Amino acid sequence: MYFGKTRKKGPSDRVPPNQNVTTSFPVLHYGNVPHYKNLEEWNLKIFGLVEKEVILSYKEMMALPQMTSGNDIHCVTGWSKLDNVWEGVSTQELAKLAGPTAGAKYVILHAEENWTANLPIEDFLNETSLLAHSHNGAQLTPEHGYPLRAVIPHLYFWKSAKWLRGIEFSAENRPGFWEENGYHMYGDPWKEQRMTWD
Repeated sequence: MYFGKTRKKGPSDRVPPNQNVTTSFPVLHYGNVPHYKNLEEWNLKIFGLVEKEVILSYKEMMALPQMTSGNDIHCVTGWSKLDNVWEGVSTQELAKLAGPTAGAKYVILHAEENWTANLPIEDFLNETSLLAHSHNGAQLTPEHGYPLRAVIPHLYFWKSAKWLRGIEFSAENRPGFWEENGYHMYGDPWKEQRMTWD
């Protein structure tokens, strides 16, 4: 599935191989779209190999230091959207609250309906990684992950879990939902790590 027009590629180009640039924001997901009528029912749990387990309400999340980050995103299905502006909380800020232990090598993102995504801790703690509540100056819509989604822009966008509910620090790299269904365990767009055999 491809969206938009093909962009000519050069050595310093921002678009990975076999991606097409779109100005729209396609909605791709598996399962239901959660709708929250009352955010008092929502929280985010930080757990696993941490010094202190943390559970944050939405109000507490919004009270944390906020960051704004501009980046490009690349979907495994072949589209890229350039010049996105996200607002949210740095993953480094959240890690400081819980204190991952030395044994934590990976992060498992937990979302609604038992959906998960896995990534190395270094990628989760990258300075460009955040948990976002807003995109291009507007609150996220339910289809795009409201009230909170991960944004890990240097990996294919399926790693940026929508409808986030938990961050688990782990010693093991456990495959998430899409990885169990044939997607690559890492997902580097520049190496076209789309499927297990790539």
